[in-house]
Amino acid sequence: MSLPPAHHRRTARRLPAALAGATAGVLAAGLVTAPAHAESGPSAPLGTVAGTAGHARFEPGPCPRTADPIPALKDAHCGTLTVPEKRDRHGRGWGRRITLAVAIVPAAAKRHAGDPIVWLAGGPGDDAVSEIPMALAGGLNRDRDVIFMSQRGTYSADPQLTCPNVDEFAADSLGLVFGAPSTGRLHVEETRRCRDRVVSRGADPSAYYGPESAADYDDLRKALGIGKWNVFGISYGTDLALHYMRLHPEGIRSVGIDGVLPPALAGGAVTWKAAREGFDGLFRACEQQPACNTRYPRLKATFERLVGQVEKRPVTTTVTVPGRPRPVKVVLDGGVLVNWLASATHVAAGVPRSIDELAHGNPRRIAEQWAGGKLSPQAIGRTGHGLAYGVFCREWTPYESEADVVRAGRRLFPSFPRSVLVNAPFLAWLHPDCRAWDVPPADPSVRRRTYSDIPTLVLSGGFDAQTAPSSGPYAARTLSRSIAVTVPYVAHVVFADSKCAQTMTVSFFDRPDAPDTSCLAGLEPPAFEIGA
Repeated sequence: MSLPPAHHRRTARRLPAALAGATAGVLAAGLVTAPAHAESGPSAPLGTVAGTAGHARFEPGPCPRTADPIPALKDAHCGTLTVPEKRDRHGRGWGRRITLAVAIVPAAAKRHAGDPIVWLAGGPGDDAVSEIPMALAGGLNRDRDVIFMSQRGTYSADPQLTCPNVDEFAADSLGLVFGAPSTGRLHVEETRRCRDRVVSRGADPSAYYGPESAADYDDLRKALGIGKWNVFGISYGTDLALHYMRLHPEGIRSVGIDGVLPPALAGGAVTWKAAREGFDGLFRACEQQPACNTRYPRLKATFERLVGQVEKRPVTTTVTVPGRPRPVKVVLDGGVLVNWLASATHVAAGVPRSIDELAHGNPRRIAEQWAGGKLSPQAIGRTGHGLAYGVFCREWTPYESEADVVRAGRRLFPSFPRSVLVNAPFLAWLHPDCRAWDVPPADPSVRRRTYSDIPTLVLSGGFDAQTAPSSGPYAARTLSRSIAVTVPYVAHVVFADSKCAQTMTVSFFDRPDAPDTSCLAGLEPPAFEIGA
């Protein structure tokens, strides 16, 4: 349902991973207490002293529990930020309080810049703390502290609004026809169960969405006593970063956004656009490589023919998945093929061969990848579906009808049957799900474009089939000091997979008006696999 978590986007990705609203007011500066640094001296490491910001309070404490070991946490400074679950339009909080885990990884260099970077995770519903390895692998903490805070409702927050039943259904439904109405009804029933779980934990489902999260980050900066910091958001985190820039621009030195999902566009229509652009980027790269084009001619036409063919007559097979004692039944229909390819652009080298094998009656490679993502231990119980549905159902579906989604899909994929087009990639049954989630729409301002003169690096991937490569330049047009870069031959979240993107990002935070983009000139397409 949600965009794939980043760790799946970096391998043979399930889905995304897998994307703000009533204006959350800025807390008055006079409500911010003097940071504890003032009492402890300027050398106190960031995150080691308590601080308050209006109705929010940061308390140092143990590092959060994580689903997987994260060695960097042994050197991190951790704690929690306590915030109101709901704020009024003036930013005042009332009633229930929630806590968000904070982990601050120190800069690798002893002499480092004083303005840290705060990381905004993807999803919606991914946990920022789990993305520490990605950030450090890209050198983001080379000469700056990097701050990771769990967005409300995610794995290391309290309440933790994960719904393992939704993830388990995705795994159990491998043997069902993806686009069948009966599958949709079962999917919506699991969404209702998820909502019941969220409410049973005392949470208000309407409090978990972009503007509240943006206010949480503004509170964190103030509670930590940081005058200026830098922001880096990936995937859904770009949507949140653009809200944050619009609602709370003060205190932001620079912003990097990677895999861009502008709030003004978010929904099923732009997801079809992303699929079109990402697929075409990969198909063109094959056409331009003589060995690939000779072995797999007309790859685009072959894939689109297969979508219609298996939608009409689904293919059933069994595959072996690591860690599973028995073979797994997998049904491939048109919707599965679309979702598979939208993730498989991350492993682009093998895509032409997989499509060709299916065209010749062998579905094994595609079925193995599809099942492997759904059945991975990392796919169960880690996504904050309470936040994901809040974003989808308050910010997206109220401003985009099911007919809008179908029209967008038909314009871009005219040969696809309606039963495929009604379920945009990664967003199957979204409108029925949101009717079950039953939260009020966000204020129409949630769809406003962000106008800003904050220096911004806008990164897109040429193979990105999850957030459209063209969405980066779209967002950049209203950011007067932005630099928009499309990294060719790379899929969603280029920072995760491209050394060039990592170099550009780190250099941007050093020199926001002049990042080093020279590495782009040397990039080459993947060498596509050539089957027998």
